Amino acid sequence: MSVLELDQVSRAFGGIQAVDGVSLTVAPGEIVGIIGPNGSGKSTLFNLITGVYRPDTGRILFQSQDITGWRPYRIARLGVGRTFQIPTLFQHLTAYENLLAAAVEGDWRGAPRRADEVLHLLTLDHVRDERADNLSGGQQKLLELGRVLMRDPRLILLDEVTAGVHPRLREVILSAVRELRDAGTTFLVIEHDMELVRTICDRIVVMDFGQVVATGTFDEIAADPHVMEAYLGRGV
Repeated sequence: MSVLELDQVSRAFGGIQAVDGVSLTVAPGEIVGIIGPNGSGKSTLFNLITGVYRPDTGRILFQSQDITGWRPYRIARLGVGRTFQIPTLFQHLTAYENLLAAAVEGDWRGAPRRADEVLHLLTLDHVRDERADNLSGGQQKLLELGRVLMRDPRLILLDEVTAGVHPRLREVILSAVRELRDAGTTFLVIEHDMELVRTICDRIVVMDFGQVVATGTFDEIAADPHVMEAYLGRGV
């Protein structure tokens, strides 16, 4: 059984076809990278999966359940977590309090223990009592990932989670993703860092003009002429 399945999903904004007939299946425990030039539809695809936008056509299934057009809170409760390019933390709460806030609808009694585990996993123990607005940009991205982990999601969507992050914190994020994948979590990752994509992704999906133009391993997509066209322009 797949964790996520998209069947001919499309979404237009006025005359712009942001996502155009995308079909995609993600297997349990897989790390799938979504790459493509700016404006290729990657973030719109994430917004469709998480219910921010409703698709014009097509279906979205999570663990074989049709979630097409569901509201974001229902999709999150079902087991889908997401980070954003710009973290949206409770700036006046501490790192620890931010994690507890993310668990308010879950296992509240077990939340303090889980928060300590997440802080340790992401090496944020030393900033446990620091306010979020005092953290570095990289630490804020780690904390946002930590809030997602407090929900124990089955599928996590990461939107450029390492962009602008110090190399040491980048390694913390990659180590955490690997550990979570080994424990059964599935990931869909938007990234522009090709070295990161090569290192961590089992499979890569390339988008251009809202469509999937290539899919495969890093070596396979690197040798695909459609990928060269997507990044360097038509007619290359």
